[in-house]
Amino acid sequence: MTGGTPEVCVAVADEQTAGRGRLGRTWSAPGGAALLVSLGFRPSYLPPDRLWRLSAVVALAMADAAEEVAGLPIGVLRLKWPNDIVVAGDAGVRKLGGVLGESEGVGTAAVQAVVGIGMNADWPRERFPAELAGSMTSLREASRGRSIDSDELLTAFLLRLEPRVLALRDGHFDVAGWHDRQATTDRMVRLELPDGSSESVRAVGVDGASGALLIEDPDAPGVEREILAGDVAHAWLASTAGV
Repeated sequence: MTGGTPEVCVAVADEQTAGRGRLGRTWSAPGGAALLVSLGFRPSYLPPDRLWRLSAVVALAMADAAEEVAGLPIGVLRLKWPNDIVVAGDAGVRKLGGVLGESEGVGTAAVQAVVGIGMNADWPRERFPAELAGSMTSLREASRGRSIDSDELLTAFLLRLEPRVLALRDGHFDVAGWHDRQATTDRMVRLELPDGSSESVRAVGVDGASGALLIEDPDAPGVEREILAGDVAHAWLASTAGV
């Protein structure tokens, strides 16, 4: 990024037909509809239990950039734990994009990580897949028809990502910004667990150290409990099941 450090590489696609989300779920986007980016890192400066912060700063940088490019008020774009970017408004909470991080060599000096992000950009409502039309949106729709240039969005995103990654290298993470962007806090959330069971809980925040969702323990009023992303298959806001 600076000083000749060969850390970050960027790959951009115009169309995606076989993208992957969490737990093997699919992610697709027609040509010209979305900004699709994969970023490679060599984050030896992060301990293993802080690698999740790479995905977090990617999401925060994209939210900042998208609001500017789409002419949206600051704070309209939110993060739905653990890995979605959403619009929270009169129509409820609708998904704009998703972030997925993968790593190898964790705990070694040769650790490598890839963070992929897909953001629905200039995608008109009439071209939304029928099965997702009720839960998704795009920057074009969120800005009431404003044309979104993916190249402009990419440039704005990378400009905002660099200082956030440099801050991570220096041991700093924007905990306050990450907390403020959360759409899940103070809402009922239905957690679907890997064994097929589910529970409805109230989210009270997120943990800036572990990345966990903080919930009210239903068995111990007044006590908070951590839920790690790897512990759940789905996390749905009670009023937006399926998002």
